[in-house]
Amino acid sequence: MKKQESPRFISNLTRNTLALIMAGGRGKRLKHLTKWRAKPAVPFGGKFRIIDFPLSNCINSGIRRIGILTQYKAHSLILHIQRGWGHLRGEFGEFVELLPAQQRIEESWYAGTADSIYQNMDIIRAHSPEYVLILAGDHIYKMDYGAMLAKHVEANADVTVGCIEVSAEEASAFGVMGVDEDLRINSFTEKPENPATIPGKDDESLCSMGIYIFNTSLLFELLIRDADTRNSSHDFGNDIIPDAIKKYRAYAYPFTDAKSGVQSYWRDVGTIDAFWEANLELIGITPELNLYDDEWPIWTSQEQLPPAKFIFDDDQRRGVAIDSMVSGGCIISGARVRHSLLFSNVSVDCYTKIDSSVILPNVTIGKNCRIYHAVVDKGCVIPDGMVIGKDNKMDKERFYVSPKGVVLVTPDMLGQELHHVR
Repeated sequence: MKKQESPRFISNLTRNTLALIMAGGRGKRLKHLTKWRAKPAVPFGGKFRIIDFPLSNCINSGIRRIGILTQYKAHSLILHIQRGWGHLRGEFGEFVELLPAQQRIEESWYAGTADSIYQNMDIIRAHSPEYVLILAGDHIYKMDYGAMLAKHVEANADVTVGCIEVSAEEASAFGVMGVDEDLRINSFTEKPENPATIPGKDDESLCSMGIYIFNTSLLFELLIRDADTRNSSHDFGNDIIPDAIKKYRAYAYPFTDAKSGVQSYWRDVGTIDAFWEANLELIGITPELNLYDDEWPIWTSQEQLPPAKFIFDDDQRRGVAIDSMVSGGCIISGARVRHSLLFSNVSVDCYTKIDSSVILPNVTIGKNCRIYHAVVDKGCVIPDGMVIGKDNKMDKERFYVSPKGVVLVTPDMLGQELHHVR
């Protein structure tokens, strides 16, 4: 075990770390929300994008050398990064660097998560990091990567995998780590029928978060070997991590509260139901994810918008929002909003009722509408009198309805083509 010899032990580690955020995936389970944008670019939490969470974690952890690997329909993601993340100081060695798929090796696009890193090895070498932190760009959580780096070094590990604790009953949906009492990984199985459990916790399993710390020299060795393996899927979970476990010191890092040992907040918002639930969790009195935390702020591209406005106070036409979160630029004009989250620049006209819904930015909702248990995508114009979320059969004819009954509405479904391809 290495000792923390310097009072600046963790800050020295974070300074010598390069973070790479995997942001090239479509996220097909989010259905039409990712028809025109990559999953990390999907809005979340009233004013953020999903990718703001791993990016903010890096900044708050003291990791200020960051690469973002993009591929699928990355335009809105790139614009967001340029507008919201250009404040780092290059003269201090800080940067957020976009690394799009660009056929740097041979003539192929990124063939998998491992291949995307392999194709940028020359860029990684140019930055000369001692450690490489690899992150998924599509999960919602707040995490101090510095603490994980410290555990990696103290254990003299070659690779460390960030893990969440999941009940053994639910773990079959994840990649599961088998570990010994010191948390050294001895097995890794994708979606096993009989998941390995944590020593001393027979009903809990450790599941991969898609967060990895590698010693840089070992990462290069593993990537080159994987690139030369003909039958490889070039994926970290399927290929790189199982290879590393066999030959090197691989450890699990449980993402738990340091004081209580309880599993920390982490959400994969990869389905419409999960996306809707995670957004509406935020309006609770004391939500697990605290967006009002001054000690761990979530940074984003900040639009200059006026405050939200609520107008009219007649008995039948009163602008009001109850048990809700309403972002800047919104106008609630004689309408009633309950248990909902409204993103920026949402306009709701008179006599409309919205309940248990997530309304993304720049949506205009007409008069006398009824919207229940819905996700309304950015830029939609809901015509006067439209009812959503009350008639399941009618909703399925016009929109997408999730397994739990959440109705997804997009401009395309309304015949409002924001993206012209002809």
